[in-house]
Amino acid sequence: MQLRDALADYKRHADHPTRFPGERRTTSGLFSGLRDRLVHVETDGSVRDFGYPLSGHWGVERSRFGVRPTGGEAAVEWFDDGAAQSYVGDSGLVVTEHETAFGDVTQYDLTIDDAHVTRFETEADVELVAFVHFHPDGRDTLVGQLTHGDAVEVYHTDEHDFVASSPSFQTVEGRVPEQFDELLADSLVELPRPRTDDRYEEGQLSGAVVGTVPFESGSATIGHLVTDDTETRRGDALETVRSVVELERDELEVRAANGIAGTVPDHAEAGAMRDDLRVLSLLSGPLGLRIAGPDFDPYYAYSGGYGYTWFRDDAEISRFLFESDERLGLDLDDWHARSARAYCRTQRDDGSWPHRVWPFDGSLAPGWANARLESGDDADYQADQTGSVIAFLASYYGECEDEALRADIEATLETALDSLDDTLGEDGLPVNCQNAWENMTGRFSHTAATFLEAYAALATSSLDDDLTGRAAERAREVYDGIDLLWSDERECYGLRLEDGELDDRYDSAALALVSAHRAYDRLERVDDDRLDRLVTHVESVFDGLWHDPDESDVKGLVRFEGDDWRMREQSSEKIWTVSTAWGANAAVELGALLAAHDDERAGDFFDESRSLLSLVLPDGPLCTDEGYLAEQFFDDGTPDSATPLGWPHALRLATLATLAEEGVDEVQTV
Repeated sequence: MQLRDALADYKRHADHPTRFPGERRTTSGLFSGLRDRLVHVETDGSVRDFGYPLSGHWGVERSRFGVRPTGGEAAVEWFDDGAAQSYVGDSGLVVTEHETAFGDVTQYDLTIDDAHVTRFETEADVELVAFVHFHPDGRDTLVGQLTHGDAVEVYHTDEHDFVASSPSFQTVEGRVPEQFDELLADSLVELPRPRTDDRYEEGQLSGAVVGTVPFESGSATIGHLVTDDTETRRGDALETVRSVVELERDELEVRAANGIAGTVPDHAEAGAMRDDLRVLSLLSGPLGLRIAGPDFDPYYAYSGGYGYTWFRDDAEISRFLFESDERLGLDLDDWHARSARAYCRTQRDDGSWPHRVWPFDGSLAPGWANARLESGDDADYQADQTGSVIAFLASYYGECEDEALRADIEATLETALDSLDDTLGEDGLPVNCQNAWENMTGRFSHTAATFLEAYAALATSSLDDDLTGRAAERAREVYDGIDLLWSDERECYGLRLEDGELDDRYDSAALALVSAHRAYDRLERVDDDRLDRLVTHVESVFDGLWHDPDESDVKGLVRFEGDDWRMREQSSEKIWTVSTAWGANAAVELGALLAAHDDERAGDFFDESRSLLSLVLPDGPLCTDEGYLAEQFFDDGTPDSATPLGWPHALRLATLATLAEEGVDEVQTV
């Protein structure tokens, strides 16, 4: 997103009650991109690249499509937002149905490796008008164009982007973007701007391209390709972009059908499982690292950005996928191996993992929790991230058949255990550090849960006895230390200890204690008193964080008591899909733990899990019409923030898998 586009959005939404001005939202529309490139198709048919974190290429910044009658200079009817959209079957091919004054137009979008194809079909007597604005190397200025007859090349330095059409462009030219006076004016500028007669260089010094394309046999296609000039020859790039625009619809469908990894079982919620795998595939880069979600706020105006790999989110997703694969037979072996290799590759020398990295190469990304890379204390370090990576690697190790990778995992876990021990206090709780929500420091229940799960996973793994014995000892210390977080008054494990005082607010992240204790139960039996406390804790958190506003059908769990982030005009905490899906997962995990202890309360929590799960399933109020789980919802039902967010999709899949394993997977609604 360039500043021009951010300012235009700011003007458009400055006074909006639920939209944060200056963002590039993805709460509507669908994504295509089952390799490195990630392209968003809005309901008005416009496309935009979100794949820089995955590929290192920037591609299309903004675009617009429309039609006008053939044989004249009539005004263009640009496609409106709100068109019906869907995927073709289980594939990544996006279909957008436009209604125009001239007749219906159907749009098909598919990202193929580094190329993206947009095909239009209609019976109307019209021509296509396309506006596509590239920002190679992330630049909005110092950009040039080269015309190659039927194709245009847009470049800055290394990144060269190409656009072509089929049939060939009737006309194609560059356009200058908004000028200073237009940017400073209160009014919005309609794009594309008209051509400026006195700017002789306009066609060569801009990233914006405007072209007209005739329909032939009822179809017209626009295609573009992002390349690195140091890796791809111009001739090869032109050959590729010219070939992809010649693909027929049936060829697009075949390529799209082969793009999604994994298989899903015959299950009542097979559609949700497939949606989860598609989303997690969309968010994945070549190393196997995932962005948390599409980055809607690249200027950090209202957040710290989302287009990065957090090792907490990523490792939790990896563990959920691995456990789901074990229970459902999803055929994701390659995904697990890629994730393991990526974690081994990105570990720091001290055994920990940094705050966040760029998924396209694993290098350090901007962040605010890198205390272990800076001088001073380590409070601004998220120790739970290291715990989450350990839990996945230790769980996966026993199933890994690649001897070289097994050796790398062994070395990685040995160093990681040293790092985890270094951040464990003498009382059995993690030392003062940053929390999972990244907005406070202290000694958190959630961090303790990740430590317990990590130590228990190591202790019950097939690694050498010295390491597993040491991990078992630490697991017992954390198990005992967790009692320090209990609040008799609130009947829950509090959010954190801060300077020795218990902050006993309800926190959905503290629901992680349930799966951690289930992992510990495989090492040593969880005692009855602790089981009773876990039951009471979950019930208290569910009651305390439940929110069912009158304004809409949305309902679910808020993040934590007193959460005032991204509220806009709303006066109470917002509902989070992560928290609601976490609740569903914690309930089924608690049900399974209780069932293993022959505790009759298990059935109640299986029921609770199914009820919460129904809220985030495709027909639930917290799932968008497009099948995505947005991070947050306003009380009026408006989705907000990163969409789709990978973590709740993985939680949903893992919950379905555990319900199936326990034989209690008939979903109930609330």
